[in-house]
Amino acid sequence: MTELEKALSGEQFNRRDGEVIAFQMKVEELLYDFNHSRPSDPRRTEIIKELVTGYNQYVFIEDGFKCVFGKNIHFKGTAMINFNCTFLDSNIITVGHCALIGPNCSIICTNHTLDADERLKGGFCDKPITIGDKTWLGANVTVLPGVTIGEGAVIGAGSVVTKDIPPYTVAVGNPCRVVKEIPHK
Repeated sequence: MTELEKALSGEQFNRRDGEVIAFQMKVEELLYDFNHSRPSDPRRTEIIKELVTGYNQYVFIEDGFKCVFGKNIHFKGTAMINFNCTFLDSNIITVGHCALIGPNCSIICTNHTLDADERLKGGFCDKPITIGDKTWLGANVTVLPGVTIGEGAVIGAGSVVTKDIPPYTVAVGNPCRVVKEIPHK
């Protein structure tokens, strides 16, 4: 398996591999084209289709979108990604059906190792992130590596999600914590 294949399947990979770097450069070029195009430009749709997995006509991504690979972002259905969102998809990010992600959110799979010598060598410990169906992340939310946000959860603006959030709850703060349950059918 090549380093790029490892990267696009959510495994640990060599970030200095030439094929990985070339792929990331292609992603940067596509993001530049997307973020600098007119809203009415039909090429916007083609760019996003080329970037992410599971794109459909009901996935809406606003300007200012940033990602590392794009192909590690998996949409399960309808989704709204508001302005200036960053997805550090060095592992798999799953975005559930009917998910709403507010402006300036950061979804971060990438994490450096704790050991300083390993960090200097480029050591990482990336982990996947899952955002459940019908979730809502308010503005400026940061989701850290390895987190799963349950179906129907609401994350308050400015929160930093460091651990899993149960379904149908409201969670807020830094670190984010559950403050109430949401009744559901």
